[in-house]
Amino acid sequence: MQVPGTEVDSGADFADRFERIRSLTRNGDNAGAIEIADGVAAETRDPLVASRALVLKLGRLFNLGRTEECPAVLDRAFEALENEQAPALRGHLHALAGIIAAPESLERCVRHLVQSGREIEIENGPTEEIVTARHDLAVTYSYVGFHAQAVPIAERCYRAAQSLGLPSGDHALPEVGVRWAVSLDHHGDTEACVNMLRRVLDTWSERTDPRQLWPAEQHYYGYAAVRLRALGEPAEIDPVLLTAEEHGWEVADLRLLAAACRDIHTGHPAAALERLEGRSVNPYTLGAAEVPRVRALAHAALDDHRAARAADREATRISTGNGGQLRDGLVDGTRAQLDHETLRRTVEQYASEALTDPLTGLPNRRHFDRHVARLSENRVRAAVGVIDLDGFKEVNTVYGHLSGDLVLQRVAAILTRTLRQGDFVARYGGDEFVAVLPNTDLTDAHRIGARIAGAVAEGDWDALVAGTPVSVTIGWAELSEPLRLSAALESADRAMLGRKGRLAGSA
Repeated sequence: MQVPGTEVDSGADFADRFERIRSLTRNGDNAGAIEIADGVAAETRDPLVASRALVLKLGRLFNLGRTEECPAVLDRAFEALENEQAPALRGHLHALAGIIAAPESLERCVRHLVQSGREIEIENGPTEEIVTARHDLAVTYSYVGFHAQAVPIAERCYRAAQSLGLPSGDHALPEVGVRWAVSLDHHGDTEACVNMLRRVLDTWSERTDPRQLWPAEQHYYGYAAVRLRALGEPAEIDPVLLTAEEHGWEVADLRLLAAACRDIHTGHPAAALERLEGRSVNPYTLGAAEVPRVRALAHAALDDHRAARAADREATRISTGNGGQLRDGLVDGTRAQLDHETLRRTVEQYASEALTDPLTGLPNRRHFDRHVARLSENRVRAAVGVIDLDGFKEVNTVYGHLSGDLVLQRVAAILTRTLRQGDFVARYGGDEFVAVLPNTDLTDAHRIGARIAGAVAEGDWDALVAGTPVSVTIGWAELSEPLRLSAALESADRAMLGRKGRLAGSA
């Protein structure tokens, strides 16, 4: 897993440490990289910097096989990004979440991967952060056997890295091609496997010095050569590539398999079988079928064709159990499901916006009308109140409309807090609100109205409109026949105006 980009200004104070992390990762020191990432995440107050450090930590933990620590780190990273506009970084997190989810739920894994791709596409690019996110998305698709998705993403990642002038070995992904090649062999298409392995060797030797690849990628490149030789095909092997220093399950698996393939092509197939006896590898490395397939090659080299066929049957059984076409269908189905959910959320959002006052967040007049209609359908008696702000015109005149908006928002909050559960309040227009109290007579309505008026009067208004008290006047009417809403509102409005007049007269 790759190191996140460090070009964002908010991470400038930590640029040296991010570069140190890059160096340690390239040299295979995942534990050292984690230690520095922990320090960055603990010290920074910038959520983006913290998230980048946690993304790095996740990748290193995975490389070391410490997957039990990943969910908590993942939660912290998503939490840090909750209020941030960082789609590429969020996409990177989804890619890592996919690989963490895969052992328990392939469906959840694919959901994360599809979401990752969509988040990454939102960002304008290319940027180093987008390239890094795509790098890990390609690797994760490849790990879980979605080779048709992994290969084009890996190629796009490499080309974008080149356009940015990044080191040619940093985002080279021979592992994606090698993993697809051996998968073809597991399914019985050895010719296609040979062609793919040759293409991997030719492509990456043309693009970069294989010794400049990251350590794990050097091992994959080297494995492509020894695997060809085990199949009886010519290939030049650079032994240095199979000794690149890195600690973790992936490289350990590749060393084991490469040694077995070397035993086969150097004429020691019995040693290969002994080496693989009772051994298994992580299915993410080259697929769970690779060990029985290499055993089959060793048996064939010993002319034990019966044992070779048995091992091949085991490899085929394991590989076909993964269901390649079903996997492609799962990706397509997940995309369709996310499209549907996005559409549903959009519809709900527009519906919410159509029924909500944008300033106060309260239901608007249309929502109020619908609510009363539902009461009518259910034959619910209610009291309706018209709530008017006193002297609001003066607030706008003296302090301006911005202060007036703040007053309206605070009054809306007081109304919401003061009314009972099941009561309904809406902004009806201007400085006027309406309340509906189901199953409430006028006596109780006046009591609740007095509580509302008291709560508004007790508010700390000096901070907003110093020297201008804010109060409300409320008029109530019975809504005994909800279909006659207009008549009830007129009655409540008259009651409100009458009360306002009496209060003015007494003043």
